[in-house]
Amino acid sequence: MAVEIERKFLVRDARWKHGAQGVLYRQGYLSSDQRSTVRVRIGGEQAFFTIKGQTTGISRLEFEYPMPLPDAAIILEQLCSEALIEKTRYRVEYAGNIWEVDEFAGDNSGLIMAEIELSHEAQLFAKPDWLGEEVSGDPRYSNSNLARNPFTRWP
Repeated sequence: MAVEIERKFLVRDARWKHGAQGVLYRQGYLSSDQRSTVRVRIGGEQAFFTIKGQTTGISRLEFEYPMPLPDAAIILEQLCSEALIEKTRYRVEYAGNIWEVDEFAGDNSGLIMAEIELSHEAQLFAKPDWLGEEVSGDPRYSNSNLARNPFTRWP
């Protein structure tokens, strides 16, 4: 069984970006409700089909499978139920951990979040000083919610 354990933070400034190289991601949702989300994602030249379960604490089930890039492009263009998420993802090493920093575009422009995947919920880790507020428990910051209720439309 695959379990994703992650913590999410807003990013307060651009110090994380020094030397970082990003990959453009586009993702869309086929289904999203309280129990699960089903998405298709293209990142660079790779495509994935992902099913995520309901979040409990900072953990949830996650099943991800590679898929053909042409199929993913058609699904994103023709079958996704909400607006697409567009972002550039950067992998940033800090104190022996890899942070994924997402700089959103389109309707979520202006939002920058960093996340770290953990091996267990109580795992300790060093926090870079460019991190801002933790938003792990705030459902507004889930990508599936950002597709329905984009950041640029928040009051």
